[in-house]
Amino acid sequence: MIRSTPILNTARLTLCAMRPEDFTRFAEIWADPRVVRQTRGRPLTRGEAWGEFLRNAGHWNMTGFGHWAVVQQSNRQMVGQAGFLYGNRCLGEDFDAFPEAGCVLAPEVQGGGLGFEAAQAAHDWFDRVIPGPLVALTDVLNTVSINLANKLGYRPMRETEHDGRTVLLLRRDGPPVRN
Repeated sequence: MIRSTPILNTARLTLCAMRPEDFTRFAEIWADPRVVRQTRGRPLTRGEAWGEFLRNAGHWNMTGFGHWAVVQQSNRQMVGQAGFLYGNRCLGEDFDAFPEAGCVLAPEVQGGGLGFEAAQAAHDWFDRVIPGPLVALTDVLNTVSINLANKLGYRPMRETEHDGRTVLLLRRDGPPVRN
C-alpha cells in the first residue's frame, strides 16, 4: 500500500512527512540521553538514527501509516515525532499484530502539553482512516507516557521484559468516550 503522508495541523503544531533535511534534527533528538532514558535506554548513533529515519519514511509506503515529524508552527522547527508502526518486537500476537503508537519530543519542549497535542492529532487521524485496536509500549517507570496513554484511551495489558528493561504493554480498542 502506498499512501502519501497527510499533513495534520493543531493549534501549535504541524504533523507532516519527514524530509531529508529533517534528518540532522532527528539524529540530534535521538542522540540526547534525556530522550532515550525511558525509551531505548541509550542514545542512537548517527547511523542507527539514519536507519530509524528511513524506517519512518518507508513505513508509510508499506502500511499506509507511520510517524509524522512534529513541527512547531511558531518557529517551523522539528521537535519530535508521533505516529504508528508495526514494531515486530516478538511480544506476543496480542501485541505484535496491531499498530503500535509512539510519540517522542525533544527535551526543550516537553512538559507543555505538546506531546498530548501531537498524539491526539495522530490518533484522531488513525480513528478516521484506519479504525481498530492500537497498542503501545513504555518503560514501567515512565509515568508521563503512562498518563498520556491513559488520556488517549489505552489500558494496561501486562508487564514484560524487552531489551533488558521492564516495560508495560498497553492496548486501545478505540477512542476514549469523551464527556
